[in-house]
Amino acid sequence: MNPRLDALLRSTVSAVQANALTPLYALPTAVRRRLAGAPIQIDGNTLDPEIQLLLRVESLLPGTTKTTAAAARAHMRSVTKLVAGHPRELQRVTDLTVRGADGQLGARLYVPRDPGRGLFVFLHGGGWVVGDLDTHDALCRALAADAGLRVLSVDYRLAPEAPAPTAAEDALAAFSWAVEHAEDLGVDPALIAIGGDSAGGNLAAVVAQQTVARDLPRPALQVLLYPAVDLVGRRPSRDLFADNFLLTEEDILWYREHYTPDPAIRPDPIVSPLLADSLTGLPPALITTAGFDPLRDEGIEYAEALTAAGVEVTHLNHPGLPHGHYNLQAIPGATAEAITTLAEHLKAALH
Repeated sequence: MNPRLDALLRSTVSAVQANALTPLYALPTAVRRRLAGAPIQIDGNTLDPEIQLLLRVESLLPGTTKTTAAAARAHMRSVTKLVAGHPRELQRVTDLTVRGADGQLGARLYVPRDPGRGLFVFLHGGGWVVGDLDTHDALCRALAADAGLRVLSVDYRLAPEAPAPTAAEDALAAFSWAVEHAEDLGVDPALIAIGGDSAGGNLAAVVAQQTVARDLPRPALQVLLYPAVDLVGRRPSRDLFADNFLLTEEDILWYREHYTPDPAIRPDPIVSPLLADSLTGLPPALITTAGFDPLRDEGIEYAEALTAAGVEVTHLNHPGLPHGHYNLQAIPGATAEAITTLAEHLKAALH
């Protein structure tokens, strides 16, 4: 890199450290491409250049070692503030409580202008250890606004304080609460979806299965965004994208040890929904995967297994994006397009 571009990169890193991505992505497109470097191609996919630029800047920032759950939670809160962009304006955002498996849970209801009768019960990602209502606030706002749906984000209990299957049982109880209180929420009980990203996608898949197994009201749709669905097996994407793409192999193992400290529970579908004996009779599924995601292959495999079991599946693959891209709302291009596409599918399914 020439000295002028090198100085420019250093100045943008300083801006990012000051919690401002705006100067970085305000640069001319040609300059951003040069700062990002030569295209990264792996397994037939080319990394989105806007993501590549973010990853290059991130590599120059002070990192965090996952020493404690508290430190990891604080780090995620700070990072999501950096990448969330400007929060969307809605008609109303209300904090409330919902029923969990053992007591009340915090939750947040997002109501857009002119909402339809659908509801998306959302379970945040973060490896069952980090994440909260605030880390995914921008995403919930965007989905509510663009899909014209109420969104109910649930603050389920986290590991290691509450190991598996606590989060799954909380998610199931919260979904059941939403169905029971559909009239209070202003929605049609037949138009309530369950979904989430990463670990939240895992929980949503478990909820979909458990409503069938326990003969409970079923979701109208299960929305699994780059989900973790197998805590036992290992697939090629885990090696292809083990480092440098937001979610690392070290992260995956750290989260798994915290959520399932007893390895005996890992083959149980309550934590590994891909390993269920039967997938027949499950609600329709919307599954998204990302080309530069270590969880890519298990997400694809789950989509294929559901299809083979006769479940209606819509699979959206974003080949140039990494794990976690729905939270990167400050980044233009393919990331923004992926959020718009997701909202369009939710609107079509729940209106």
